[in-house]
Amino acid sequence: MTQTDAQQKIAAGYATDSPAITLGSVMVDGTADPTARVALPLSMVNRHGLIAGATGTGKTKTIQLLVEQLSGNGVPVVVADIKGDVSGLAAPGQVNPKVTDRAARTGVEWEAQAFPVEFVSLGTGGIGVPVRATITDFGPILLSKVLGLNATQESTLGLIFYWADQQGLELFDLKDLRAVISHLTSDEGKDDLEGIGGVSKATAGVILRALVTLESQGGDTFFGDPALDPADLMRTRDGRGVVTAIELGDQASRPALFSTFLMWILAELFQELPEKGDVDKPELVFVFDEAHLLFNGASKAFGEQVVQTVKLIRSKGVGVYFCSQQPTDIPSEVLSQLGARVQHALRAFTPEDQAALSKTVKTYPKSDVYDIASALTSLGTGEALVTVLSERGAPTPVAWTLMAPPRSLMNTIGEEAVTEQARASELFAKYGETVDPVSAYEKLEQKATAAEQGQVDAEEAARQADQAREESREQARGGAGSAAGGAGGGDGQGGDDDEGFIAKSLSNPAVRSFMRSAASAAGREITRSLFGTRRRRR
Repeated sequence: MTQTDAQQKIAAGYATDSPAITLGSVMVDGTADPTARVALPLSMVNRHGLIAGATGTGKTKTIQLLVEQLSGNGVPVVVADIKGDVSGLAAPGQVNPKVTDRAARTGVEWEAQAFPVEFVSLGTGGIGVPVRATITDFGPILLSKVLGLNATQESTLGLIFYWADQQGLELFDLKDLRAVISHLTSDEGKDDLEGIGGVSKATAGVILRALVTLESQGGDTFFGDPALDPADLMRTRDGRGVVTAIELGDQASRPALFSTFLMWILAELFQELPEKGDVDKPELVFVFDEAHLLFNGASKAFGEQVVQTVKLIRSKGVGVYFCSQQPTDIPSEVLSQLGARVQHALRAFTPEDQAALSKTVKTYPKSDVYDIASALTSLGTGEALVTVLSERGAPTPVAWTLMAPPRSLMNTIGEEAVTEQARASELFAKYGETVDPVSAYEKLEQKATAAEQGQVDAEEAARQADQAREESREQARGGAGSAAGGAGGGDGQGGDDDEGFIAKSLSNPAVRSFMRSAASAAGREITRSLFGTRRRRR
């Protein structure tokens, strides 16, 4: 079989009359045939895919090529822009000899073009429109992945979420969850903690410390309100899909939060979108860059959720593309769900690399044109081994592909340009300011304040009761003395004379002065008796 025959035979497996994403042209023995097109049918994009390869082999440009053609076909795209490499989608490309040569060898009519891009950042510390998720929406499983909790701690966090929900305590941000855990581990909340069952105070303390660490690293700017509405990711503009480029912002030290956030959006979409079945083109496509961050250290529950979401989200018309250096970075349960494979060059410098290469070779269909193992380590920059699903759902022949050049700028547009576009976005008016509604933190604080005030009121009431009892005793003693004085007056005869004598005596200035002095001395003695400050006898 001649070189041209081999190229045309491979290209025949990619032939389609329906709309498709042009990836490039078939190469055999280092020569590309511009007429032998390698394409991914648009109707198969929601069967998911993998873009893999070592650093510097062209993965980012392949992502750019895929995203801009999806946008051009009216498909919204969410792409993780961890290093800021894909911001060039917002500006037209620049003509140069390399681009012209690549376009000619791949058989594409190249024209510089910009695409509609929304720049968003995780939390308020980035240069894009700030996006957030509430703690409640995120849920215990995804949050456990971000916090790096083990299975036991993850289970405990689930019980804490359940208790907060039963008590009507909304968890919007980190301080809400921290307040709930602080309450449960306090003396006032120990009965509530015991009522949950299966929650140890020590485990709750570990979770609380993890939350404090996350908050100190800027995580508090991501969790909050208003939460991102997934519908804002599914917009079109002038017939083209809007590309939402999500950058890390001040979460650069926690890339796991980034990938987990994308997984949360997928889960939200799965809950909200109706069943679509087979579609002519996807409703939305997700591109997970640095996908290994999603699975490193993941709990069993998290892994199961990812697998289930990827399996089922296809029927909602959503495609998911994972990007990583090694295919082995992706769990086999997920890898088996990916219909498209774009594999850039692999390096085999270490025994671990060689083992990964061997595993990768076994995942490809057999080829009578290429030695897959040799090809994977011989691919040049901007070249890839490709296999996708044809329109009838069958794997296409493996094609050594010269990738077509992107039409947008193959460089960053700079932070200033990104910031300017973000501030002018309609999303900025919706998400630009953080809102702090009444939630668990405020409710528990009000409860604690009310309990403290209740204790103060109870102590004051007890003091007043003691004082009232003491006054009653004094009044009783005074009444008894008056009764005794009345008894000494006999049968009451001569009362008028006595009253006259007393009145005259009291009218005497000397007598009045003496009585005032005696009353003052007696008053001081009574007062000291009541408050316990009576003078000691000598």
